[in-house]
Formats: sequence, structure tokens, C-alpha cells
Amino acid sequence: MIALLVLPIAYLLGAIPFGYLLVRWRTGADVRASGSGNIGATNVWRTTSRAAGLATLALDIAKGFLAVWIAGRISGCSPVWMSAAALAVMAGHAYPVFLKFQGGKAVASFMGAFLCLAPLAVAAIVVVFVAAVGWTRHISMGSIVGAATFPLAVWLIQQSPWPVVAAAVAGGVFIIYKHRANLQRLRAGTESVFSLGAKKH
Repeated sequence: MIALLVLPIAYLLGAIPFGYLLVRWRTGADVRASGSGNIGATNVWRTTSRAAGLATLALDIAKGFLAVWIAGRISGCSPVWMSAAALAVMAGHAYPVFLKFQGGKAVASFMGAFLCLAPLAVAAIVVVFVAAVGWTRHISMGSIVGAATFPLAVWLIQQSPWPVVAAAVAGGVFIIYKHRANLQRLRAGTESVFSLGAKKH
């Protein structure tokens, strides 16, 4: 019975395409037709505005957190079901039913979900992410390095139970998989460089 509540709720929360909706509301455009074609905060920032990008980031983090929080309320704070909800909300963001299963890379929803599950580990990885982006000027590199090192932070810093560590490993692998095209561009030297500027409307 818990699975019938936790997993669909988490998936449907993840499937809310905030980046797509904000850009459609603000400009009438489809964000998937611009830039990288992604519905996430980075593409919204680059193609629309910093404000829209930051709003997308905040909302995507919030839905990840909310999915895990709701799972905790339903399951009595079970690490197994809260961890399952973290993966389900990521799946919803990456493969949203509302956009024919063409979504984003789930980095922000991943952060939000584990902000509920392992906040100290998230804080540590935010530092790693910022350092990697500052050094390389590539958001994708920060995401990849953060995803790769996050399970270690969950294990060593947070000392979380095994379901949370397993979810961190699965989530990190999934994010790296979703960045495979970015990895190819990084190798080729053609990956977009991050700038604090954004397209103006």
C-alpha cells in the first residue's frame, strides 16, 4: 500500500516541468526549442533570464524535497521508502509524463531530495560543485563531479543508512548517464561555458 502512494506521488511531483512552464508563461516560447533543449535551470538561465533560471532551480529543488518529505510522512520516516521517493522524483523530472517523457537531467530534484535525506552531504557537495564550476566554467562538469562524489559524502559525512547510500549511488550514476552528451562535448572542447549573463527579454 505504501508503494502505491509514495512512488506515484514522488514521480508526479518530479514530472511537473517548472522550467518549461515558467518560460512558456514568461515568453510564450518552448524552452526545449532553444539552447541545449533542456527544461532545467541552466538552459532556462541561458535562454530566458537569470530570474527564470533561479526560479526554476528553486522549484525543482523544492519538488525533490517535498517528494521525500511526503514519503517520510506516509511511511513513518522509513529510509527505504524515502530513498525510493528520491529516485522516483528524479525519474519524474527526467521522464515527465506531461512532456512525452522528454525532461531534464534531474540534478536539482536530486539535490532537493537529498536535502531532505542527507543535508550535510548536500552542503559538502555544493562546495564541490561550486569549486568545479569555478575551475572549469562548465555547469556540466560541476554536476558530474558532484554526482560522482556525492555517495562518498553520504557515507562518510552523513553516515546514512544503507538505503540512502544505495539511492545516492543510483542517483549519482543516473545523473552522470544523463550527462553523457556533455561528457562528449567536454572531451571535444565544445561544451558551453557558464556565464552570469543570460538572454534578455
